[in-house]
Amino acid sequence: MNPYFLVLTLLGLVITHGNSQSPATPEGFNCSANRSIYPCQAYGLYRAGLDKGPQDLISVGDLFGVSRLMVARSSNLTTSTTPRLGQPLLIPFTCDCLPSYNRSYYPVAYQIEAGDTYYLVSTTKFQNLTQYQAVEIVNPTLVPTDLDIGVMVNFPMFCQCPSSTDNFTNLVTYVMQPSDSYSSVAANFGTTVQSLVSLNGAENKSASFATIVVPLVQNPPPIILNSKSEQSAAPAPSPTPLLVSEKNDRNGVIVGLSVALGIVGALCIFMLVLLVCAWRSRKIMSGEEGGKGSNAAAARFERTGSGVKLMTDITEWLDKYKVFKLEELKEATGNFDSSHLIQGTVYKGIIDGETFAVKKMKWNACEELKILQKVNHTNLVKLDGFCVDSESGTCYLVYEYLENGSLDTWLHNPSSSRNLDWRTRLRIALDLAHGLQYIHEHTWPRVVHKDIKSSNVLLDSRLHAKIANFGLAKTGHNAVTTHIIGTQGYIAPEYLADGLVTTKMDVFAYGVVLLELLSGKEAVNAEGETLWAEAEKTIFNFRDGRKESKIREWMDPALVEQSCPVDSVASVVNVAKACLQKDPAKRPSMVEVAYTLSKADETFADYSGESLSSVGGSDVFAR
Repeated sequence: MNPYFLVLTLLGLVITHGNSQSPATPEGFNCSANRSIYPCQAYGLYRAGLDKGPQDLISVGDLFGVSRLMVARSSNLTTSTTPRLGQPLLIPFTCDCLPSYNRSYYPVAYQIEAGDTYYLVSTTKFQNLTQYQAVEIVNPTLVPTDLDIGVMVNFPMFCQCPSSTDNFTNLVTYVMQPSDSYSSVAANFGTTVQSLVSLNGAENKSASFATIVVPLVQNPPPIILNSKSEQSAAPAPSPTPLLVSEKNDRNGVIVGLSVALGIVGALCIFMLVLLVCAWRSRKIMSGEEGGKGSNAAAARFERTGSGVKLMTDITEWLDKYKVFKLEELKEATGNFDSSHLIQGTVYKGIIDGETFAVKKMKWNACEELKILQKVNHTNLVKLDGFCVDSESGTCYLVYEYLENGSLDTWLHNPSSSRNLDWRTRLRIALDLAHGLQYIHEHTWPRVVHKDIKSSNVLLDSRLHAKIANFGLAKTGHNAVTTHIIGTQGYIAPEYLADGLVTTKMDVFAYGVVLLELLSGKEAVNAEGETLWAEAEKTIFNFRDGRKESKIREWMDPALVEQSCPVDSVASVVNVAKACLQKDPAKRPSMVEVAYTLSKADETFADYSGESLSSVGGSDVFAR
């Protein structure tokens, strides 16, 4: 072989490899060194109905946590289309880097069913867009071999963001099929083999179902366009019989004319009815508005326009939630009578025998809806539907109703004879930690709740905790605001001083709730001193020799009477102290908090012989 040719070939391979990104490992794609490219819009290619997976657009959207409209738009379909079996669909991903693991994922919440394992769900339901090793990584508190039916598991879809120097803006996560090659994939996406090699490394022809990323240089790509043309192609006409009687021809003509005349007549009658209705409507409206002046008419138009705008903004979520009628909500709440008031502007209502919590608010509901449609977790209060009243400029959010109300009424209501034992308080702390871990780590862009407090922690019939009220929540990475809103006693120092909004402000507020669970005290006392400041002067700075006595002095008397294990309580005190560090960088993540609290559960189990996991699993509501 010519030595010069060999040198040039090796040099070309080195150059190609040097420009390529790292191919996917069983844990996913490594994050790019340039973190500024995250988050980004990405896609995953899913084949409808394979392996008994969902085939209709609504079910596919539910599986991936997106709406039918989003799947239809990405796949160049109408929302009324039913994809054929195996038809390729583009699923929109919000791809972000998970710094804790240096992997880029799009998280999907999935509810475990009978017979499910990480491997089976990854390879069948999600068609190898993720792998079980990655699922284990992002669910550190779950035991893969001991999954309860109904538990929510985060399945991280593999994804990647293009670099700022790439000449394309989106990447598609694609699973190689046994019959695929780089050449066929490149043709299906209108790209080149060289681009695939640059992004994924050299082709491994023995690696079926390997995950690669493909540049989306034209949208929709040929694989989508071709599948749509195949679906819409009319079936071939049946061959015309050679012998057709004249009688059949005449009968066919007569029947055809009769049907046509009937349709035309019906259309004429329908149009006449519409014209009469329109004339009467104009007459009635002119009579009503004659004496009101142009200002009233303009105001009505403006409000109606706002309603249309809001409905336009939330169109993508109409598949996920029920749209209630205002009359339904008025009847359910006694026309929003004070006797139905739960708290603030939230009313209790019964619709078709089911109890709901109806939150009445102005036009700022859109941001809350945008966040709620992204989340799906057992420790977050479920949104069932909404209603828009354009006339009054009001939006109503309809939530599941939780029988036992808010945590603060259990801890601070002096008239309440109800007491929470230590096992229940520890379970509530874990539930709250899991809910915050989910919105901080497994929603992208990340969600900061901004208003964690005991009154926003609701308890269901089994005293499991759910986070409520996302009215102040914010999505995205670190941000700064000059509009400081919050509840005294829970506000993190950096937010109060500089308006810095990060997930660590939720961690701080969570630490305050832990102190409430430990002490039974309110976040701010009658003298205006915060609970966390009081804790700093007492239990956070004790010496080891006085550890037990200090904790017992500060604990809720109801817990002292129960003879709680001090080691378990001390573990929670240490978690609260870490969460309440004034430097946000020194506060733990909610992943670390949940792990440490699970250890406190083990300590309690050693003492009582019963862990929280054996008390009962969380109630799960599918979105």
